[in-house]
Amino acid sequence: MKQLTMKLKDLVRPERNIRIHTEKQLAEFERSVRMFGQIRPIVVDENDIILAGNGLYETLLRMNREEALVYKYEDLTEAQKKKLMIADNKIFSLGIENLDTLNEFLEELEGDLDIPGFDEDILRQMVADADEITEKISEYGTLDEEEVRKIKEANEKREQAEATDNGADQETDLPLQAPERQSGGDAGAGQEPAGTGRFVICPKCGERIWL
Repeated sequence: MKQLTMKLKDLVRPERNIRIHTEKQLAEFERSVRMFGQIRPIVVDENDIILAGNGLYETLLRMNREEALVYKYEDLTEAQKKKLMIADNKIFSLGIENLDTLNEFLEELEGDLDIPGFDEDILRQMVADADEITEKISEYGTLDEEEVRKIKEANEKREQAEATDNGADQETDLPLQAPERQSGGDAGAGQEPAGTGRFVICPKCGERIWL
């Protein structure tokens, strides 16, 4: 195997490819390359036909890049080439995420959730729903439009509820005032208690409730 830098125009797409690359995946590939650069090589055979890294190759072309890091194999049989192409696309999918560590990393990032492979807004909303984070993050990438809509609606309802609670629980401080004297009738009716100066607003009727 040789490690070298090659012109993209010299690389050859295979006639058949195991993996179909979606527009979404290519867009996330591009985010990754812009953020980190090329972190894995493209693998080719002695004829410069791509055996692994077709998605990266397509991404670099979209970005108008001219060169790429390449691993070149010159002694593989046709059977070995096919096995390499199959294995490259399958082995990664056999792993599972360590969700505890993933959750810890997300918390340690402290809101900086611009991560290739994830939609930042959706990821932020999933992280906010602490009770569902493990399940939802493990499902990310398979969420359909309906599930995404539900996540957004849940986030909006939570924000509205928090705003309502904050308004209902707000306490107001006023200067202490002695109650006014009334002539005749029930002197205690409608008077504000002296010496407290603190009240909350009833969210239903709007009246002051003195503490």
